[in-house]
Amino acid sequence: MTITQLHYVLAIAEHKNFTKAAEKCFVTQPTLSTQIQKLEEELDIIIFDRGKKPIELTDVGRKIVHQARNIVNESDRIQDIVDQQKGFIGGEFRLGIIPTVMPTLLPMFLKAFIKKYPKVKLKIEELTTEEIIFRINEGHLDAAIAATPLENDNIKERVLYYEPFVGYIPETHRLADKKKINVSDLEIDDMLLLEDGHCFRDGVINLCKAFKDHNDDNFQLESGSIETLLKLSNEGLGMTLLPYLHTLELNDKMKANLHHFVEPSPAREVSVIYHKSELKMQIVDALHNVISGIIRGAIAFHNVEIISPLPK
Repeated sequence: MTITQLHYVLAIAEHKNFTKAAEKCFVTQPTLSTQIQKLEEELDIIIFDRGKKPIELTDVGRKIVHQARNIVNESDRIQDIVDQQKGFIGGEFRLGIIPTVMPTLLPMFLKAFIKKYPKVKLKIEELTTEEIIFRINEGHLDAAIAATPLENDNIKERVLYYEPFVGYIPETHRLADKKKINVSDLEIDDMLLLEDGHCFRDGVINLCKAFKDHNDDNFQLESGSIETLLKLSNEGLGMTLLPYLHTLELNDKMKANLHHFVEPSPAREVSVIYHKSELKMQIVDALHNVISGIIRGAIAFHNVEIISPLPK
């Protein structure tokens, strides 16, 4: 049994196809198939049910994949130890970012990070929190930037910043005359929300439900993007809440519709998260340091109350 064979097993389990797995591993399909067959013969079991389309793991195959992932992670740790000993910060690094953080945070830190760590090859994907957790646990992401706390035993979190919620209230809205708003002022029935699957949506719902009991069936207008929510609000269809960084680039006319909360402001905690196996920690540390250094100049709020991003 070899580490290479275990890499092949994990690739097939991920792609459920021998051809795609071979492409991922940069080998020919016959080479990959031969190695899997040798492994199955050595163990005297069948790992993959080739009669299913797509290919499925057998019962024992699922157990082997789980253990193979642990073994491969531990073997990768040897290279990590060598890299850290040499002070090397480089190589491929797969990073996921949630949609409500990506458009504001990424332009702030990406250029500075690339300049400081040119040997790191970042592969960045915009993913929901649910997708991020799955991919970190499956070993398909090295780290991610997401709203926390996530209360997941397999994932570690390092806080980057606390981002207050800000009300965006059109001039025709019932709260338009209030200079500062209270959480108790919020009515979920006239709130424009992001679509299901966005953790910021869950945070807004949790915030409103803390004071009033509402049924999800009352939600009328939802959108996949904050930009669309702003346009709907400008049409007088309701108010919405924005993460603070989204307010910085609004034009003056739109900024006139912003209403901050009475302190302590409701806020979300944004963290860099990674698997408890702590692989590639030198790059995680570098990422955390660069973002933390840049974000201090943009968010100077301290008196905040963290709102959970988890659905309740």
